[in-house]
Amino acid sequence: AFESIIYRSNLMKEVVLKARRFAPRSIPVLLEGESGTGKELFARAIHGSSPRRDQPFVAINCGAMAKNLIESELFGHEKGAFTGATARKKGCFETEDNGTLFLDEIGELPLVVQVHLLRTLQEKEVRRVGGTDAIKVDVRIIAATNRNLMDEVARGRFREDLFYRIAVLGIDLPPLRDRTGDIGLLTDHFLERANQEAGAEDPAFQDKQISVSARNILLRHPWPGNVRELENTITRAVILEPGSRLTEAGVRDALHPAPSHMRADGIMNQPLSRGIDLQKILGQVAVHYLE
Repeated sequence: AFESIIYRSNLMKEVVLKARRFAPRSIPVLLEGESGTGKELFARAIHGSSPRRDQPFVAINCGAMAKNLIESELFGHEKGAFTGATARKKGCFETEDNGTLFLDEIGELPLVVQVHLLRTLQEKEVRRVGGTDAIKVDVRIIAATNRNLMDEVARGRFREDLFYRIAVLGIDLPPLRDRTGDIGLLTDHFLERANQEAGAEDPAFQDKQISVSARNILLRHPWPGNVRELENTITRAVILEPGSRLTEAGVRDALHPAPSHMRADGIMNQPLSRGIDLQKILGQVAVHYLE
């Protein structure tokens, strides 16, 4: 189940080893990391290596729905519970019983929904919105967030008791810029896939190789969007490059500009929330002036 995770770095080896150890247990897992680091990929791998692998895996984006909709999606509702509730509906905790529920961006949950979720996890039972009957459920929770939930707790935006309920087992997914050796490996993987997809859509398409100078551009980029950004950049470059080779100019055109705090001119304004590496910062300064 973990074969879909592409890595070479020692940092990722440790993360994958931890995830493998967590997988067989039905204890909740909290995945923390920046956007694009592969949290859902890890959630699916953990589910696929668990005794629940043959049961449903459902992903819910907690930040993409209104409060009444997320409550209905998770817990279900009774007919007439709110405007538009014309019939009874079962929520994910009922329909995916014995499976795994992946709650992406759990830090976006409204406080009132957090209370309902906490009760469900503690009692292992769910009450539909507008209902009174308790329904027993057995669902494993894997939650994910790109926020620091302890900071959210301190600000009163996330319940402390819910945090400790979902963070029994925690995995911190590192940003791509800290995964030494993985950028080149992922570049080759995404380039091969982009060539295959383009060739399947256009019989006249010629597979593209990547030049050394273009690869160096990718290796030096800070990747604020992490693995997802790298994949999209390779896809754009393959589509936009007219020749059979990804050039330095073509890769530059395919890249989105890095945020100011990740460029050399913003080196003094880097965020401290996830820690900083002074030697790496000094290296970035050196690269800036050497260039």
